[in-house]
Amino acid sequence: MRKVLCVLCMIMFLFFSCEKDEDPLQTMKKINITKTTGEIIAADNAFGLELFQKVLAGDADAKNVFVSPTSVAMALAMTYNGADGETRTAMEHALKKNGFTVEEINTSYKSLIEALVSVDPKVLFEIANSIWYRLDFTVLPDFVSVNQEYYDAEVSALDFSLPSASETINGWVADKTHDKITEIIRDIPGDVVMYLINAIYFKGIWQYEFDDADTHDDVFKLKDGSPVAAPFMQQEAPLPYASNELFSMIEMPYGQGNYNMVVILPQTSHTTDEVAASLTTENWESWLNALTEQKVLVQLPKFKFEYENLLNDELSVMGMGVAFTPQADFSKINGSGGIWISRVIHKTFVEVNEEGTEAAAVTAVEMVESIGPGPDYVLFRVDRPFIFAIREKYTGTIIFIGCVQDPLSRTNK
Repeated sequence: MRKVLCVLCMIMFLFFSCEKDEDPLQTMKKINITKTTGEIIAADNAFGLELFQKVLAGDADAKNVFVSPTSVAMALAMTYNGADGETRTAMEHALKKNGFTVEEINTSYKSLIEALVSVDPKVLFEIANSIWYRLDFTVLPDFVSVNQEYYDAEVSALDFSLPSASETINGWVADKTHDKITEIIRDIPGDVVMYLINAIYFKGIWQYEFDDADTHDDVFKLKDGSPVAAPFMQQEAPLPYASNELFSMIEMPYGQGNYNMVVILPQTSHTTDEVAASLTTENWESWLNALTEQKVLVQLPKFKFEYENLLNDELSVMGMGVAFTPQADFSKINGSGGIWISRVIHKTFVEVNEEGTEAAAVTAVEMVESIGPGPDYVLFRVDRPFIFAIREKYTGTIIFIGCVQDPLSRTNK
């Protein structure tokens, strides 16, 4: 009997020892995606990095910038299902979808949405889509059904003339973002016939949480070099790390490891603008491949802010300018045509603290008709403007990407 007990104790000891020593990054779940879906994700990342560059360059006075390429791409993908002719070609160019069929794009987004929301039970990730159209506006059944089937879009007719119409849409937005974004539409102009809206909510707990007791005020240098006091979190952990002449970079995992935050800190002789200018898909992949696990002392400021931007100019420069003009062809939404995109409104929220990260994004595509207008550790001290991204590691999907110029600012202005 004593021998049996000894054997059982040894087995239990080995079990718990292995469980404790297991590398948490190895628990990352594999996602089965097709070759086409992988190519669509790569296209979205290329679109997202270029969009971030354009937003950063066009909003130079913003204290902080934060966009969700996934949200923008999905809202425009729903809209793309209603485009035809030159407008469809222009949107394919801007969204980097040249060479893909409509079926391939829609099928890939359907499988990607299903994968992203279920891959990590330790991370709360939600995607919601909706289409709201004016009560007297006729929408082709095929356009409705394809967006319901592939994007699980909620489709509703609404009397836009009622003051409560914007409240209804904003209520949906608030619900889907857990009240982190409570308004996307302030008022509805008389010529608006449709809104196509994507909402994303993310809440991830750090795999290696920061201890509140280690958080203390320290100096963060703003873009102009002036110092401000900001609360810095601190921890020592084994993390993927890379450094070159332009920047240093770490990858901080959430939950079981599928989702992570990449933090890119420019070297003192360089700026976030220089890093952003180098953000091509080739460089992004090269930088990630250069990461190797090291013992890192992380000193990262807490931050929380909201961001809002109208993406018309950026998307026009990227090639879909015709979609914002009366010459646009969205005849697959309404057979008579005569509608175009008046605004692509993008709002985001992010909070990074000791526990983890909470983030949300909403993209609204507004359609109008033509009746109106070294030692023991590597020190990674983030004490100056930096770039960060939240991505799903297995697929490589970039969910959010941003730039922090002032961790104390609560808005982008």
